[in-house]
Amino acid sequence: MPGGLHSSGRCKRRIFPKKRKFIQETGIAGLSHRMKNLALFLGLFAFSNAYAELRVPANTGYSDPNPDAARFSSKGGVTRWKGQSVSWFGEFKTPGKLTVSLAVKAPAEGEVKLKLTVGTESKEAAVVDGIAKFGEFTLAKAGYTRLRLESVNGADPELETLILDGPATEAAHFNVEPRRNASSVHLAYPTEAKDVVLFYNEVTAVEDPVYTFYMAAGFSRGYFGMQVNNPGERRIIFSVWDAASGQTANDRSTVAEENHTTLLAKGEGVHASVFGNEGTGGHSHLKYMWKTGETQRFIVAVKPDGTFTDYTGWYFHPEQKKWVLIASFRAPKDGKYLRGLHSFSENFGGSNGHLVRKARYGNGWVRDVSGKWTELNVASFSHDPTGKAARLDRFMGVEDGRFFLSHGGFVPGFTKFGEKFTRPAGKPPTDLPPGL
Repeated sequence: MPGGLHSSGRCKRRIFPKKRKFIQETGIAGLSHRMKNLALFLGLFAFSNAYAELRVPANTGYSDPNPDAARFSSKGGVTRWKGQSVSWFGEFKTPGKLTVSLAVKAPAEGEVKLKLTVGTESKEAAVVDGIAKFGEFTLAKAGYTRLRLESVNGADPELETLILDGPATEAAHFNVEPRRNASSVHLAYPTEAKDVVLFYNEVTAVEDPVYTFYMAAGFSRGYFGMQVNNPGERRIIFSVWDAASGQTANDRSTVAEENHTTLLAKGEGVHASVFGNEGTGGHSHLKYMWKTGETQRFIVAVKPDGTFTDYTGWYFHPEQKKWVLIASFRAPKDGKYLRGLHSFSENFGGSNGHLVRKARYGNGWVRDVSGKWTELNVASFSHDPTGKAARLDRFMGVEDGRFFLSHGGFVPGFTKFGEKFTRPAGKPPTDLPPGL
């Protein structure tokens, strides 16, 4: 602690010679002797407690090696974690001593013995009266640190609260919200192009654990990209929102039929349906095991027609080596060209929100109604509300001539909301789908 103070509020003798200086600096020199002593005590007490006990809800952690094995609940803490480890990640800005305890709901019979590893230091503790006291650890440097819990004797009690104390807790940051997803991150592409009829973009996945959606070609009425659903299934997804209340509704039955987006056509092997829960609209996907590290190419083409606009998604199939139709949708109450161009990366399942997700975006272009190409080589960064305070491990930058988005992993540093980047110039596509 600064000044040689203990967390109990007591002070070492060597602090008292500084009493006069403290009184002068705090402006209490003119007070009575009794009031001076009281003010001094209060000042020293506040000074000695620059840090405070930090309580981290157990349900904000993650289980390994199977992130879906344990059950995490705001009401029930962490249960059913037998055979797994449970980890919490925190950013410590003050190196020093860290005292760790864990509140658990232990079974009525049988010993519960647990092991906690903080960084590279491990300690074991038995649960006594609902508390496992692991004692003191030393954090040699500032930065993100993993606190990993294992069962020593096979018991898996309900985990309730991780309790941290000591100088290292000063300004420490944990996500204490029940949402465990990494922050969603976005690129916005400003352009002066008018009457845009075609949006071309590419995306290359670098790190792509399950429950990841890398959206390459987003626009005001929909999105087009690739998703990792599970270890054996990946998809190419193209969706277009309904009009009016369909932009915010969760249930399509509440959206008037006149606002429904309708399917005009779909490609071979493509599944088409409707969606809800995040707005409503027309959905299509092709199950295809696209590959990590392989650049995927996407085109959205539009055709305004009165008060409607037809949106068509084309995907360049790496094995067939040609553009294939995913789907074409007619969107009512529109009649406009492409606008609101963007990309994003989303962690849509929170159980593995501690893993890194990263992809590179570009070479992006738009073509207007006259046939002129305009490059999208400038982009600005944004994130969802989770990225405001709960999860700061979210980034944008330029790498290998492309924009990149990265989120998750509890790695240091972050990108400021609204920061702009420029990538090197590229070339527009020369091979296009039939009729474009």
